[in-house]
Amino acid sequence: MRFEKKTALVTGASQGIGKAIALKLAEEGANIAAVYIGDSTKAEETKKEVEAFGAKCTLYNCDVSDFASVKQLCEDVIEQFGGIDILVNNAGIVRDSLVLSMKEEDFDSVLRVNLKGTFNMIKNTYSHFMKKRSGRIINMASVVGLNGNAGQANYASAKAGIIALTKSVAKELAARNVTCNAIAPGYVDTDMTNALSDKVKEAIKASIPMRRTGQVRDIANAVAFLASDDASYITGEVLRVDGGMAM
Repeated sequence: MRFEKKTALVTGASQGIGKAIALKLAEEGANIAAVYIGDSTKAEETKKEVEAFGAKCTLYNCDVSDFASVKQLCEDVIEQFGGIDILVNNAGIVRDSLVLSMKEEDFDSVLRVNLKGTFNMIKNTYSHFMKKRSGRIINMASVVGLNGNAGQANYASAKAGIIALTKSVAKELAARNVTCNAIAPGYVDTDMTNALSDKVKEAIKASIPMRRTGQVRDIANAVAFLASDDASYITGEVLRVDGGMAM
C-alpha cells in the first residue's frame, strides 16, 4: 500500500470530492484526519467508511477560514497522529451570481473559505513540513480558475489565487523535499452539481470532449498520484482532471 503508516489531513472531507479523497487514501493505507464544518452526520459516515479499511480516522470540526481555529487544528492533528505527511486542501464554497447582482459578502466569503482557508492550512503546517523535510501539499483549484466563468467571478478569483499560491509555495518548499501541487477539476458529479437542471447538465456534457462528466473517484485518483512517491519530482503543477474541457 502506497500510504501505509502515513497521515493525511483532508479538509472538506464529509462529502463529495473530499470524502472520496479520504476513502482513496485510506484504502491505500493512510490514516485520516478528516476536517468538516457544521453537522457531523455526514462526517461520521466518512469516518465509518474510512475505518472499514482498517485506517484510523479522527474528525475535526473546523472553519478553515478562521486562522486561530486552523492553528489549533494543526497542532491537535500533529500531536494526536504524530505528524502530517499529506495535506489536501479541498474545503470550498460557491456563491454564484453575475457581478452585477453579486453582494460584497458573497465575494468575500468565497475568497475567505477557498483561498484564505487554503493559505491558513498551509501556513500552519509549513514549519512542520520544513522540519520533516518531506511532505505533499495538494490544493483543490478548478478549470474555472484557469479560464474564468460567467456568474462565478468570486469562485474563479479564489481558484486562480490558489493556483498562484500553489506555485509560490512549491518554489519555497522544494529544497526541503516538500511538493505542492494543485488539481483543477472540470465538471464533477456531486450533490452541488446534481442540483442543476437536466438541460444545463446536458449542455455542460456537450462541452466536454470526452462527452462524460467527471466522477469524484477521478479526482481522488489524481490526488493519490500526487501524494505518492511516483510524483516525487513533480511540484508547482496544475493537473487538470476535466475530460479535456479546458484545453
